[in-house]
Amino acid sequence: MQRHELLRRLHGLVAPRNYLEIGVQRGQSLSLSRVPSIGVDPAFAITKPVRCDLQLVRATSDEFFAGRDPIRHLRSGRNPLRNLRRGRPMFDHYRGGTRLELAFIDGMHLSEYVLRDFMNVERLSDWWTVIVLDDMLPRNVDEAARERHTVDWTGDVYKLIPMLARHRPDLTVIQVDTEPTGVVVVLGADPANTVLRDRYDEIVGEWVVPDPQAVPPSVFERRAAVSPEVLAGSALWADLVRGRRNRLGRGAGRKMLERHVAALMASDRQPGSAA
Repeated sequence: MQRHELLRRLHGLVAPRNYLEIGVQRGQSLSLSRVPSIGVDPAFAITKPVRCDLQLVRATSDEFFAGRDPIRHLRSGRNPLRNLRRGRPMFDHYRGGTRLELAFIDGMHLSEYVLRDFMNVERLSDWWTVIVLDDMLPRNVDEAARERHTVDWTGDVYKLIPMLARHRPDLTVIQVDTEPTGVVVVLGADPANTVLRDRYDEIVGEWVVPDPQAVPPSVFERRAAVSPEVLAGSALWADLVRGRRNRLGRGAGRKMLERHVAALMASDRQPGSAA
């Protein structure tokens, strides 16, 4: 399954009421959205038809997130009827404010940039936000180089996987075996958690090193990755949407995510599975 097909399925499964995309390029992934959306890219050149209430921001992601209220375009206001007319959730203003529901990060392919993008998206999210990161599973050392010299290029963004494993074990991080260069889905976001921000300089100092990158064989072989078909077929999504709708608390939500991911990993390794 190609990454855009998985993203298309997630739009259907998650039924997000808003969408944020970092790295628009020609608009192929942005064209999948049918809800209020924001697309951020310093040099977008959209060639695909877009059918959503869209704010396009020609800026780097750092510039975008530094704004006073970067997701103002997606926010529900005080008037429920006006929210309804604008396609925003009617009562979110009175229920803790608007949070991102689906985000796709495909920006600059350097580990320090993707770390900042993730941190910035997380502070606008909740545990039920679905955060998808592209190009996370390079196929060789050349694709993973910080200095681009190949057509397909992931850079060293794969390092976010061990970064989160070490510093944010509370997150649910799912590697997915999409073509061509894999994605990662992160659930369980906690906007109150400042560990990554507090340790940013320490993390970057450890992980940003000159080429060639020492990519673990497990990344090339995708040993921890689940098949996109199994992921899309999981009962996780129905429970996540139900939890979002019912304002399920973070503790109960985390237990639900852990249960589903354990079942997902076991299912993906059964004989005859889609993997």
